[in-house]
Amino acid sequence: MDDEPLAPLAPTLPERGYPAAEMRRVAPQPDDETPVLHEGDEPRGGRRSALWLLLGLFVIAGLATWLIVRHGHQAVPTRRFTLSGPMPVGTAKVSLGNMPVELSALGTVTPLATVTVKTQINGQLTEVAFSEGQMVKKGEFLAQIDPRPYQVALEQAEAQQAKDTATLNNDVVNLKRYRTLVAQNSIATQTLDTQIATVAQDQATLKADQAQIDAQKLNLTYAHIVAPVAGRVGLRQVDPGNYVQTSDPNGIVVITQLQPISVIFTLPEDNLQEVLQRLHAGATLSVVAYNQTGTTKLDSGMLETVDNQIDPTTGTVKLRAIFNNPDMILFPNQFVNVRLLVNTLNNTDLVPTAAIQRGAPGTFVYVVKPDHTVTAQPVTLGPSDSLQVAVTKGLQPGELVVTDGADRLKDGAEVRLAEASTPGGSVAPLQKAMPGNGHGNGAHRHRSSQPSGG
Repeated sequence: MDDEPLAPLAPTLPERGYPAAEMRRVAPQPDDETPVLHEGDEPRGGRRSALWLLLGLFVIAGLATWLIVRHGHQAVPTRRFTLSGPMPVGTAKVSLGNMPVELSALGTVTPLATVTVKTQINGQLTEVAFSEGQMVKKGEFLAQIDPRPYQVALEQAEAQQAKDTATLNNDVVNLKRYRTLVAQNSIATQTLDTQIATVAQDQATLKADQAQIDAQKLNLTYAHIVAPVAGRVGLRQVDPGNYVQTSDPNGIVVITQLQPISVIFTLPEDNLQEVLQRLHAGATLSVVAYNQTGTTKLDSGMLETVDNQIDPTTGTVKLRAIFNNPDMILFPNQFVNVRLLVNTLNNTDLVPTAAIQRGAPGTFVYVVKPDHTVTAQPVTLGPSDSLQVAVTKGLQPGELVVTDGADRLKDGAEVRLAEASTPGGSVAPLQKAMPGNGHGNGAHRHRSSQPSGG
């Protein structure tokens, strides 16, 4: 009896006036799986709440740790971006000077004369008097062809001339006799006329004999081969002992003239008028030849002539320059870079090429004003070289332009001048910026490739 549960104190549903059917629907049904709490046991819901609370604390602690570590590893901004102040820049003054106007082109070294020495008679080559690669003068002996056949032919021609001379002399004596007889009316006039014609034929025969003699003498001259031009001898094409003929395509040797030598190069037709104006004015235009990289000067020469027509396929015109080539550095068929000096601009504004900036407004430079701020000044450029460029509009001599550090500037930026530029437009290295007072390396750098609108 003691183990029986106590009766519920609360009134049942029927006692509250609920119908029995509602009572059966609402009243809980007995469940064998419903846990029975004993004395000292905690509810399962409490343990679950404690686990969730502990898990939340772990998550919060991990998130806090991650934020602390991330903040610790974050890059510490340098003073360059945290501080503000004038930017250190290199500068140079706009100077007055002379700027050469040069045209650059690619040229080919071309000899003024390239001669293939060929035999003009047939015969055996008995002697070669030159060495391969030798420098020869005009008229210098090169080779010998056997002259004996042509010497014999000369003697035959001379003998025939002597025979025909004797015949002519006999006919001349008969002519005088016939003239006397005709004057005495002893012979017919026709006989005298025939004798006159015979003497004329003998004279013509003697001229033909003399021509044969001259021809054989010429052949003997051809048998002694000499250099037609001064230059360098190439490789020998035939060896002594061979029978050479006038029909041989390769000849005996090739001679190339090296001093002087020429360079043929091309220029666009747009530059032709400028060159022709200078030539028509009587100017002598100098030309300098450089190696293929354009770093080593080979020789200096003068412009000789301009071709008589423009190539319609390329729109270029050929020009020839002459070089004395004293050291024979220029070699036939060598490719060279040519610089033609067309004119020289005197007393023009010059600035270092490093000062020129390009952006949306066009070509400009940063000009340093007396208050140590910069302004973007548009300029019009002229000819240039590797170090300087001529400015035809936009600057005045003595103005200070930025040559180093312009990529960190904008229009109106405050700057600090580094060491002064050296004479001639070259800029000295920047001074090492010292920290302090918000200047130097700690200054904030605003990178800009074009002037700002202020």
